Amino acid sequence: MAGGRQKGRLVVISGPSGVGKSSICQRLAADPRVQLSVSATTRAPRPGEVHGVDYYFLGRDEFEQSIEAGGLVEWAEYVGQLYGTPRAPLEEAVRSGRTVVLDIDVQGARRVMVEYPDATTFFIDPPGDGLAVVEQRLLNRGTDTPQQCARRMERAREELRDRGLYQHHVTNDDLDSAVEEIKSILFPQDSESAGSGAS
Repeated sequence: MAGGRQKGRLVVISGPSGVGKSSICQRLAADPRVQLSVSATTRAPRPGEVHGVDYYFLGRDEFEQSIEAGGLVEWAEYVGQLYGTPRAPLEEAVRSGRTVVLDIDVQGARRVMVEYPDATTFFIDPPGDGLAVVEQRLLNRGTDTPQQCARRMERAREELRDRGLYQHHVTNDDLDSAVEEIKSILFPQDSESAGSGAS
């Protein structure tokens, strides 16, 4: 080998609101090889969220200036707020050999797929009657108004129609199983080494 550092990889995880993407990504980030990409947004912080950890919380003017300067890999408007992925920390993490996970919607994922065609992409499906499960999870979460829930449900229908864009589909009917399924694809060598002692 030429002695250079191993290049990291970009991983895109999408799915409708309420499907459990954030929980899956947090579990993945417990692995020291994995780093979560921190998105920028114009929405207000929810209770307990920290700037620079959960999101970069920006004013709309600041966000739009970052778009103009080419500082975002992708951005999208979602139920009236802007969301985007800052370019510099993402590319630095990949250069340093990390597996960087982006928790983004389908609209943003399309842009990432164009700019980074080598990205590994996952769509998280809800179990059973998908839309009914999504709606119940959104209502249980209690962070959105009824109008926002309705808009998220309409967006969920659109996103489920676009699931064919993704290389891998994982049903989140059990969080542990969903995380293990993703990790088996990202780190197949783990499964191989675990099974090497069996005959």
